[in-house]
Amino acid sequence: MERILEYAYVAVVVVLLFGATIFVHELGHFLVALWRRMRVEAFAIGFGPKIWSATRKGIEYSIRWIPAGGFVRLPQMVTSEALEGGSRSGEPIPPAPPSSKILVAIAGPAMNVAFAFLVATVIYFVGLPVLVNPSLVGRVDPDSEEAKLGIREGDRIVEVSGKPVKSWEEINTITALAPSNVFHVVIEREGQRLAFDLRARTNEVVGLKYLNLEPLEHPVAGMVEADMPAAKAGLQPGDEFVSVNGVPVLGREHLIELVSRHEGQPIEVVVKRDGRLVTLTMAPKYDPERKRARIGVMFAGGVYEVIRPGPTPWEQVKGVWDRTVAVLGALIRSKETGVKAKDLSGPVGILSAMAVKAKTDFRLLLDFLVLLNINLAILNLLPVPVLDGGHVVMAILEKIRGRPLSLRAIEVTNTVFAACLLAFMLYVTFFDVRRVPLFKAMFDNVSQTEQVIRPASADTNAPADPTP
Repeated sequence: MERILEYAYVAVVVVLLFGATIFVHELGHFLVALWRRMRVEAFAIGFGPKIWSATRKGIEYSIRWIPAGGFVRLPQMVTSEALEGGSRSGEPIPPAPPSSKILVAIAGPAMNVAFAFLVATVIYFVGLPVLVNPSLVGRVDPDSEEAKLGIREGDRIVEVSGKPVKSWEEINTITALAPSNVFHVVIEREGQRLAFDLRARTNEVVGLKYLNLEPLEHPVAGMVEADMPAAKAGLQPGDEFVSVNGVPVLGREHLIELVSRHEGQPIEVVVKRDGRLVTLTMAPKYDPERKRARIGVMFAGGVYEVIRPGPTPWEQVKGVWDRTVAVLGALIRSKETGVKAKDLSGPVGILSAMAVKAKTDFRLLLDFLVLLNINLAILNLLPVPVLDGGHVVMAILEKIRGRPLSLRAIEVTNTVFAACLLAFMLYVTFFDVRRVPLFKAMFDNVSQTEQVIRPASADTNAPADPTP
């Protein structure tokens, strides 16, 4: 019964907050359209068939089945019938001035930014949980280039490519998204700072780059399931996972990914036990219930510290902006970074991530909500037809020409881009569905939260722990 209530709580919270993000965006369009005396025919949350609808003062309000966005139907702003349906009115409608179209288009993203600042303000007062995972270097292979350069176990990495870091999550993010594979790394040792130029390796399993260094703190085995590969190979509770097939384990999610990619194939797992390294050979076994290959281990719970007060609203929003720009840059330089469109998340991935954070700590969900709203604002302002940025561009062109653009050309362009947008959603959703077992493993993880009263910057954000 307790499990059912937990699932119900997470589902309700996630749906409400995801819906709130869409609602405030569409509310911005709606309110400014009314202010500019434009005709409004519909206000919808979601796409597709209607779950609920009602008409008030000539405006149809509805909630729809596909939670991938929403829309306000404004016949004076030509949109795509593929997403919003056609106008219900057959009456001639006077054209709206370009200035009104621009204001209406910008209002949606502006509301998301305002909502993000509001949520960030709440986080500042209630505090932000941060995963305890300091950027300390673990064992350094004596024969490695890093050891020859002078890097030692216990060194603290404080800067990568000019960016300050405090955790391995930050180090891994910077390394994975950078177009270069050589990084200027600054470490701190006994009060002194030393600088090194380190060459990253590419993880062939996930296709992303990583530094050839191990974290001092590794994922720790909690319960080892009987009759599973890990138990048969001799894995014991308390063992620390160091590497899989020679690839350093960068975290719990990384370990799950390494294991799930080798179903039925023998893998060498190096663990640290009582201060010494032990190599175990096991073949991950497919788990029909979780729909992925597993070795049969439950992680010991992760520990979060609550930093109070949290980062300031500006620090949080700026941190999200910097990460979003870095991801977009990594996508543009996909050949150098290995980051591809399939690594992005659609509605399934977003809702799954929100569920994981809601279960771990409600404040982590609020932190994700800041990220979601800023990302939604940025993406909607891209100059692409159908998106808000596309409306702004077309309104500017209309203003420059001094007359409306060809209605037929706009309709065709919007329909084509709407089809591309739907195809892209299906593409990322396909990979989201394949990652559902990973999200479920993360959801099942048990973490511990400790209260710490000390200020921190937005750069201390860390994702929730997964469980294999």
